[in-house]
Amino acid sequence: MKIILSVDPIKFPLTGIGRYTYELAKQLQLYSDLELLPFANGSFVDDLSAEGQIINPRKADWLKNHLRKIKLVTKAYQVLKEVRAKYALKDLDGAIFHGTNFYVPKFNGACVATFHDLSVLTYAQYHTPERVRYMQCELERTLQRAALLITDSEYIRQEIAAYSGYSLDKIYTIPLACSDAFHPREASSTALILARFGLKQGAYVLYTGTIEPRKNIDVLLDAYSTLPDAVRRRWPLVLAGYYGWRNSRLHARIRAAVSAGWAYYLGYVATEDLPYLFAGARLFVFPSHYEGFGLPVLEALASGVPVICSNSSSLPEVTGGAASLFDPEDIDKLRELILIGLEDEAWRAAAISKGLLQASNFSWQKCARATVDVYQKLAGSCYYL
Repeated sequence: MKIILSVDPIKFPLTGIGRYTYELAKQLQLYSDLELLPFANGSFVDDLSAEGQIINPRKADWLKNHLRKIKLVTKAYQVLKEVRAKYALKDLDGAIFHGTNFYVPKFNGACVATFHDLSVLTYAQYHTPERVRYMQCELERTLQRAALLITDSEYIRQEIAAYSGYSLDKIYTIPLACSDAFHPREASSTALILARFGLKQGAYVLYTGTIEPRKNIDVLLDAYSTLPDAVRRRWPLVLAGYYGWRNSRLHARIRAAVSAGWAYYLGYVATEDLPYLFAGARLFVFPSHYEGFGLPVLEALASGVPVICSNSSSLPEVTGGAASLFDPEDIDKLRELILIGLEDEAWRAAAISKGLLQASNFSWQKCARATVDVYQKLAGSCYYL
C-alpha cells in the first residue's frame, strides 16, 4: 500500500501540526507493508528530519509573509502548486494521498485529510485576511476531494460535520500525543538549559504557543497583573512561542510586563529545549479561546506539571478531568486558580498524579495505528507491522 504523505507542515516554526506530521511520518516508516512517499510543495522529498526542514532565515520568512498579502501572488501560488502536484502524482492513482494539514491536491486516487481545527471559518477574526481568503478556498476544495477525514478531537469532528454536512461516519477522531521527551525531571537535569533562559526549576509559571489573538494571552496578562507583587516576583510568567500575527498591542503589553520584572518572553524555543522548559515549570496555564487539540496541555501533563486551562473547544476532552478549567473570559477565576496552583500543595499533588495518568492514554504509536486503520478502509485491505 503506497501512502503519499504531505509533509509540508514540517517547517519553521515547528508548531503542533508540524510535530504531528513529523511524528506520524516516523511511526509510519515502521510499517513494513506501507511504502511511504513524503510529499511537499508539489513534489516528492527524501529528508524527513524535522531539524533539517525547520531552518528558515528570518529574511526569507518575512518575504514569504509579505507576498501572501498580495492577492494575485496567493492565487498564482495556488495554481502553481496544483499544477506541480498534478504532474508529480499522475502515475500514482493506486496510492492513497494523506493531507496532514487539511489540504489535498486534485488526485485520481483515494484521499484522506486531517483537519486540526476550523478556526479560519469559525474564528476568522483571529487571522489575517489573506490567510482567511487562502484557507477558506482550500478547505472547501478538500471537503470535495477527500473520501475520509481525520480530526484530532471529537469536538472538531462534530464541528466539521455541522459546518459542512460531511457525514459523521466518514470522519475519524484520532488524538495526538507528545514526545517521550516530555516527562518529569529533577532539578539537576534541567539546570543547564534553564540557566540559558535565566530560569530555575519550579520558579516560574509557563505558557507556550504562538502569540496570536486566538490564544487569549490578554486575559492571562490581566489575571497575572492582579496577583500580589510578591507572588509575581517569586513565580514570574514565562511566555514561549513564535512571534505570531495581529499582536502589536499584545507584544507591547508583554514588553511592559518584562520591564516590570514579572514576565519573560523567550520567543520560539528549540524542540530539544522545550521538554526541559516544561518540566521546570511550577504551573502551566493555557487560556486559549479555541483549540483543535491543545498539544501543549498534554505536554505539560506528561511533564508532571499541574495545568490550568480554559474550558473551551477540545481542551476538556484532552485534559480528561486532570486540569482546573475556567471560562476563557473569566479573569477573576483564572487569578484564583493560579494562586491555588502555586500555593496549595494538596491540590498540586493531586493534579500532578491525575495529569500523568491522563497523559499515559496518548501515544504516537496509537495515533499511527489508528491512521493506518483509516488507510485500510480506503484501500479495502489489511496491513500489519
